[in-house]
Amino acid sequence: MEEAERARAAEQAAQQQAAARASAAAAEEQRLAEQRVAAAAKLREAEGATEAAATRMDELQRQRRAAAARLAARAEAMQPLLPVIERLSLYPAETLLAVPASPEDTLRGVIVLQGLAREIQQESAALRRAQAALDAATAAVQAETPKLAAAAAAQQQEAVVLDQQIASAQADRQQAEADADAAAARAADQAARAETLRSMLVTLEVQRRAEAAAARAEAVRAERDRHAAEAAAAHEREAALGRPTGGGTLASSAAPKGQLTAPVAGTVFRSWGDPTDAGPATGISYHAAPDARIVSPCAGRVEFAAPFRSYGLLMILDCGGGYHAVLAGFARLDAKVGQDVRSGEPVGVMPAWDPGAGATRPSLYVELRHDGQPVNPAPWLKATS
Repeated sequence: MEEAERARAAEQAAQQQAAARASAAAAEEQRLAEQRVAAAAKLREAEGATEAAATRMDELQRQRRAAAARLAARAEAMQPLLPVIERLSLYPAETLLAVPASPEDTLRGVIVLQGLAREIQQESAALRRAQAALDAATAAVQAETPKLAAAAAAQQQEAVVLDQQIASAQADRQQAEADADAAAARAADQAARAETLRSMLVTLEVQRRAEAAAARAEAVRAERDRHAAEAAAAHEREAALGRPTGGGTLASSAAPKGQLTAPVAGTVFRSWGDPTDAGPATGISYHAAPDARIVSPCAGRVEFAAPFRSYGLLMILDCGGGYHAVLAGFARLDAKVGQDVRSGEPVGVMPAWDPGAGATRPSLYVELRHDGQPVNPAPWLKATS
C-alpha cells in the first residue's frame, strides 16, 4: 500500500508538472501571438508609407509616359512641315517667287503662308509645353524615387523582425503538432478538389463534422475499454473540432459594426457590387505596398491555405458564427491549416511590385461569407481601416 501511495503521489506530481508546463506554454504562445500582432501593426505603418510612395510613383510614371507620347505625336505631326519651315526661314522671298503665278495667286499664297506660320507657331508652343510636361514628370519621378526607397527600407527592417517571430512560432508549432491539425489538413485536402468556393466551404464543414463524430466514437470506445489517456485525448480532439474557431471574432447573431481588421494597409480600388467581367463584385479588392504583410481580419482558425483554381494562393479563415473570411492574392502563406490566429496576426505576404515598371499592380481580394453566401465586408471592417 505504501508503494502504491508513493507511486500515486509521484504520478499526481508528474501530472501537475505537465499541467504547469502546458499552462506555461499556452501563456507563452499567447504572449508571442500578441507580440506578432504588435509587430505586424508597426509594420503596417511602414507599409502605409510605402504604399503611398508607390502609388505616387506609379501615377508620376503614368504621367511621364503620357507626356512622352504627346511629345512624340506633336513631333510626328510637325515632321512634314520642317522642310518648308527651313526654306521659308532662310529664303522667304525666293520661296514665294520660285513659282510663277498671277498677282492674285501670289496674294493667296501669302495669306496661306501666314496661316501656316500661325499654325506652326501654335504647334511649336504645344511642342514646348509637351516637352516641359515631360521634363516636370521626369523630375518628379526622380524626386520621388529616394522617398520610395527609404519607405521600402523601413518596411524591410520591420519585416525582418516579424519574420524572425513567425519562424520561431512555426518551429514551436512543429514540435507540438495536434491531432486536430491533422484532421483539419485532411478536410482541406478534400476541399481542394471542389469546383467552386461555396462547394469548398460545404466540404470543409462536412469533413469537420465527420472528424468530430469519429473522435467522439473513439472516446466512447476508449472509455469502454478503460483507456483513460486515449479517452481524454479523443475528447480533446472532439472539442477542438467541435469549436474550430476557439475564441472566434463573430457570433451567428452579430451585426456589422466594425469587428474585423483590414487585412492589409492599402487602398480599396474595387468595392462590393462594382462591375467586373464576372458580374457585380462579391468582395472588395485592395492595392497595397510591394511585399506588404497580410494579417488575419478576425480571430479564428485557418480552414484552408493552398492554391485553389483561378484564385491563386487562397486562405479561408473561420471567424465564428458561420462566418468565413476568404483572402486571395498571396505571394506567400505564413499560416497553416488548423492554426488558431488572432485578429491582426500576420498570415501571409503580398507579391513584389515595381511601381516604375508599368506592370499590372497586384491586389488582395477579400470576401466575407455567412453560411456560404457572400456578404458585403465593408460594414464589418473597422472605421480606421
